[in-house]
Amino acid sequence: MKKVIVVLFFGIITMGTAKAQSTVSKSRKRCNIDKQNVAIQGYDPVSYFIDETPTKGEIKYAYNYNGVQYHFSSMHNRKEFVANPAKYEPAYGGWCAYAMGLKGEKVKIDPKTYKIVKGKLNLFYNFGFTNTLKPWNKNEEKLVKQASVNWNKTTQ
Repeated sequence: MKKVIVVLFFGIITMGTAKAQSTVSKSRKRCNIDKQNVAIQGYDPVSYFIDETPTKGEIKYAYNYNGVQYHFSSMHNRKEFVANPAKYEPAYGGWCAYAMGLKGEKVKIDPKTYKIVKGKLNLFYNFGFTNTLKPWNKNEEKLVKQASVNWNKTTQ
C-alpha cells in the first residue's frame, strides 16, 4: 500500500511539473524575446503605465514569469508586475500590434513606440520611414478586433 501511495504521489508531481514546463515552453515560443528570454528588449513593462514613458529595466530587478524574463527600473515596479502580470504583459506577446491586426504576423517592435489600448500595452514597429502606430491609429477599432482573432489563431 505504501508503495502505491508513493508511486501515485510522484506521478502527480511529475504531471504538475510537465504541465508547468509546457506552459513555460509555450510562453517562450509565443513571446517576442531575445536569446536570454528577455521581453520588450529589457524595457520595464510597468513604466509604460506608471511613468507614461518607456524606461529601460535593470537585471537586478528581473522577474521570470512563465519562462519569460522581464526587467524593471525599480523594486516598486517589479512588485506591481508580480501582483498582476496580466495587466502589464504586452499584448500579442510583445509583437507589433499593427502587424498582428493586419495579417496575423509576428513582427519586431521598437519598444519606444507604444500605445495603451483598453488597458493593454501595445507595441509597434518603427524603423526607417515606417511607423506602424500611425496606420494603427487610423483604424484602431477594427485592428484591435482582428489582432485578437489573429493572435488566438497563432497560439493554437
